[in-house]
Amino acid sequence: MAVFNPKSIELLFQEPRSDGQFAGEALLHMRRLGKKRRAIVLAFPPKSAGTYLRSAIVFAANGQLVRAVHAQGGRDAQPYLPVFLSYFEGGVTNRTLVAHLHMQALPANIHFLEAFDIRPVVMIRNIPDMLASFWDMLETDSVARLDGLNCRIPQNFTDMPRADKADFIVDILGPWYASFFATWFAYAEQSPERVCFLTYDEFRADPAETLARALAHAGVEQPQEVCEQALETVWEKRADFRFNKGETGRGLSYFSSQQIDRLRRQLGHYEILAPHIEMLLRAGGGVTSH
Repeated sequence: MAVFNPKSIELLFQEPRSDGQFAGEALLHMRRLGKKRRAIVLAFPPKSAGTYLRSAIVFAANGQLVRAVHAQGGRDAQPYLPVFLSYFEGGVTNRTLVAHLHMQALPANIHFLEAFDIRPVVMIRNIPDMLASFWDMLETDSVARLDGLNCRIPQNFTDMPRADKADFIVDILGPWYASFFATWFAYAEQSPERVCFLTYDEFRADPAETLARALAHAGVEQPQEVCEQALETVWEKRADFRFNKGETGRGLSYFSSQQIDRLRRQLGHYEILAPHIEMLLRAGGGVTSH
């Protein structure tokens, strides 16, 4: 167990500003702590190969997966201050902390990450494919149905007509994904050096390079051969990591053209997403530069 600096104990009971921003001595203390150790935060939307990639990151970085939120239920994550304070004070694990968070770049989350100088890694995959994989998970995983995604999943979801399931996924879950990407693209436009975007198709094409880039961005650089070994080790155990089909373009067989158009309208509400809409809706593609 970590021995807490009195300033850390004081910080535990100090409210940030209403937008989550820390100030004064509290902020200075968090910045000092953030220099002691590196932490890897994977801000991935659900069903974007996050579980597989994070497992490779844990292996390559000699890391430890840590639940860095108060609770998993609801899935829309906010980092939990006691976990990070304990970690930066030398507790939680003697390895590198790896946190896998379904987290939007909302102001409170960004203020938190910046205070500790944590540089997040964000995965991009086309939304219809992620929603298709999420749908598959809801069909078979009762815990996932209880968790939802910042929403309640109908108790009778598995018994609903297929068309109704598709409508629910698009109309209720789709807006979360739209907001997720809008917040991260906006933050990257403001602070490009602080965000590392990975794409699902790049990961499939060159997983070792993608893994190495994520680690380097987080300040835990590893050679190519270590990344390759990590991926090989994790691939052998992929059944343990909720690895689904891993295919690109599956969403087109789950959702109608009208439902894809509804997703397009959701994305269209965010001006920041205008250059990225087609990439977020189709198979393939990479990040469109600003």
